[in-house]
Amino acid sequence: MNFKRYPGLLMAAAVLAGCATIPAGPGVMVLPAPGIPFEAFQSDDSTCKQWALQQIQVPPHETVNRNIAGGAAVGTLVGAGLGAAIGSASGNAATGAAIGAGSGFIGGAAAASGPAYTAGWEAQRRYDFAYQQCMYSKGHQIPGLKRPARQARWVPPPPPPGHPYGPPKSTGALPPPP
Repeated sequence: MNFKRYPGLLMAAAVLAGCATIPAGPGVMVLPAPGIPFEAFQSDDSTCKQWALQQIQVPPHETVNRNIAGGAAVGTLVGAGLGAAIGSASGNAATGAAIGAGSGFIGGAAAASGPAYTAGWEAQRRYDFAYQQCMYSKGHQIPGLKRPARQARWVPPPPPPGHPYGPPKSTGALPPPP
């Protein structure tokens, strides 16, 4: 295949391969409780998804979009200002502002993308926790790591009575009253 003929297609494929998407719903598994009909599980699932969304107030993917848009807007404004200042020195402030705004938009969006996705994944984590708590409270199962029970420590039996390190010999007499 001649890769020189398709640079745009290769660039688009590389950009899309680097995209990370945040799930639109829970990113965790919950299993129905034994003996509960699947319809009841679906009803609880719907209720818990709504409750989890109320807990975080803004969906995770919307958090990402807002942060990237904010970064792009700030980059555009800063780029336009710097471009106008540089363009006015050369006698063409409008062209400088337009070029600065375009490059500021791209730079602002690129600079904001890392923190935006971090904020989105944090919102997704809080959503997942709220969803799991709700489903667990309704009796459903949350799969995970099953920790082994603690091993009992071996304790040697006590020494027999009369042994120098054992309990004193019982004489049968009661101790005097206090």
